[in-house]
Parts: sequence; C-alpha cells; structure tokens
Amino acid sequence: MKAAIITIGDELLIGQTIDTNSAWMGAELSKSGFDVYRITSVHDRRDDIIYALSEAAGKTDVVLITGGLGPTSDDITKQTLCEFFDTHLIMSNEVLSMIEDMMRLRNFPMNEKNRRQAEVPESCRVLKNAEGTAPGMWFERDGTIYISMPGVPHEMKYLMTELVLPELNKRFTSQIIIHRNIMTYGTFESKLADILTTFEYELPTNIKLAYLPASGVIKLRLTGTGADYNALSNLINEQVGKLYETIPEFIYGEDEESLEMVIGKLLKYNKKTVSTAESCTGGEIAHLLTSVAGSSVYYKGSVIAYANSVKTQLLGVQEYIIEKHGAVSQETVKEMAIGARKLFKTDYAVATSGIAGPDGGTETKPVGTIWIAVASEKEVIYEKRVFGNDRITNIKRFSLAALNILRKQIINS
Repeated sequence: MKAAIITIGDELLIGQTIDTNSAWMGAELSKSGFDVYRITSVHDRRDDIIYALSEAAGKTDVVLITGGLGPTSDDITKQTLCEFFDTHLIMSNEVLSMIEDMMRLRNFPMNEKNRRQAEVPESCRVLKNAEGTAPGMWFERDGTIYISMPGVPHEMKYLMTELVLPELNKRFTSQIIIHRNIMTYGTFESKLADILTTFEYELPTNIKLAYLPASGVIKLRLTGTGADYNALSNLINEQVGKLYETIPEFIYGEDEESLEMVIGKLLKYNKKTVSTAESCTGGEIAHLLTSVAGSSVYYKGSVIAYANSVKTQLLGVQEYIIEKHGAVSQETVKEMAIGARKLFKTDYAVATSGIAGPDGGTETKPVGTIWIAVASEKEVIYEKRVFGNDRITNIKRFSLAALNILRKQIINS
C-alpha cells in the first residue's frame, strides 16, 4: 500500500512555518502499514496544486493533502480540488450549522468568509471537523483516495485520528510494519557503520537498518515488514539483542529517548541529585536536564560561570589555577565541578569549560575544545574533547558529551 502527502502553503516554502504535519502523518501512516513514497510541498497556486495531484494519481492508494482551506482569498485548495475532480462547490447546511455553533460558543461574529467555509465540493464526502471551521474532504477516483484536511496541526490530527485512519484501516488489509529505534552516542556515523557491517549483512531480508545522526546522537532504526505481528516483533527483538551485544558501549536508550531523559530515570532510580557549573555551554546542560518533566526531584541548580571571576568567587576555583593552566583546562573544570557539588550539596556535579568559537582558539586549544568534569562523592572524572568550528553546533555537542559522561558515571558509581 502506497501513500503520498501534499502540503500546501507559501509559508512552508519560504521557511516561515516548519512542516510538522508531514512528519506526523508519515509516522501514523507507517504504523498502519502504508509506504509513504513521496512528500511534496507546493505554493498556494492552482497550477502547482494541480501538478502535485496529477503526479500522485495512479501511483498511490492514498493521497493526504493539508493546507489552503481557510477563509481568506489565498486559500484556493477547495476551488482547485473542484477543478481537478470536475465538480463544483455547494453549501453544506450541516457544516454551516457546526460553524455557526462554534462561532457562537467563542463569542465571535459570523461573517460571509466564515459562511463560505461551509461550501464543499459536491462530489466529496465531508469529514466533520470538531476542532475548527474548515471541514475535511474525502474524494475517490480511479482507485486512489484523496483526503484534504486543514493545515492547522491540531485540526488535521483530530481528523486523522478520529475519521481518516480508522476508515483507511477498514478499507485496506494492512501489512505489519514495526519500527524500533536504538539510541547511540559516543562515536561517528561512518565508524558505527563499519562496526555494524557484519550485523547489517546478516539481517533478515524483511528487516532494514537506517542511520539517523543528529548533533552526535545516532539513532539506529530497525524497520521490519511482515504479515504476522508476533513473529515480526520476535524477529525485531532478536536483532535488537544482537545490537546490544555488538555495540553496548554506545547504546544509551531506545525509541526517541534523549540522554537527559535517561539520566533522569537513573537519578530517580538511585535517589541521587545533580547540579551544573557551565562556562562555554551557557546553561544548555541545565536547560536539557530541566526540560524533562519531574526533573525538580533530582536537579538542584546551576552556576553559569562564563567569567573567570564567577569561577573563583562562586565556585571556589583558585585564581592561580586559572592563571597557570587557563580557564579551559582539566584543572579548572575539575575545581568547578567540586565547587558546584559543594555549593548545591548534590551527589553529582557536571562542569564544562571550552572554546565554542568562532574565535578565541589557539594552536594548543583550538576552537571546539572542551574540558568536561563530573564530580561525585567517590571521585572526579574529566575528559577533553575537540569538535568543530560552528558555535551553535559546538554548544549542543559539548552539552551532549557532558551528559553522556554523567550518564556513565552514574551507572559506574
């Protein structure tokens, strides 16, 4: 079973709006056994919309369309769909009544633009939108189903969840598709691929491996297809077990888990606390840790010690250490971690000091250099890493590297 997605809107093409609809729809279609073979974004222009619809015709079982159904003059999807399906707009009294009720509940005046949203192509099946004023529309022609929905994400998701997916699941005998994501950190993509050469070669023919890197984290996605869910699930589990045997030092979690989520679970389980002392990362580690719900149980606070005076006055780093070894050094970052742990009275403290760039580097300490320390009751461990030249990327990579060192320290304590 094949599916295509078409998103309509100039704002998608000029970068004003990020197309999250396609990602969500693609994931949901995949769960239902559809192979999404194409995602297309087009202008709010008649010719572009017609071309995208024509390209999908006859090549796919289902075409999902979002956008261009609002009340303003640039929303031309309905008129273009009428042309494509050789039909015309009619007033849907049922939709009109829903819109009137919604406007009344919101205490908004009803105007002609709202009224026109109740006009639908005569040949479509109307999908009632309980989350907004624009209805969804279901068309069928030459063996292909076309479903047009609003571009507003929560309205599209309502229609997909409540009406579209249940109907598609009834209409199509789905093949089973299972995705399993294994999250890794600590190596680079080409090296990981080299390590997994034999594993990948020995994969069953109905299971595929994909590498999805982002800021140092590499997500390994195993995708299996088959007709029997239990048999396929067991086969996927077997391959996941082999991954754990092959690269245990790089795997930190599964299924979209972030390092900060895993660390939160470890700290909660062990009833431990953590604090941070950040220079070059500027609070990014604190942000990541506190982005996890419930982090107040284990995260106590942070010192953003960007200036050397803060390192000495708040964290207790001796001035002679900075003068002798520099702010970016194992000696300084070690004292920062010890100072933060003492200040916040936590079980662990993470400290960072580095050169994010684009300037400030030297021959011995180039841009991208960072020292990371994690202090615990037992010991202080520290590591030096050297990344690239881009400041924003470095801050992200510095932070993830620090979190991974913290994770390992908690496990080994």
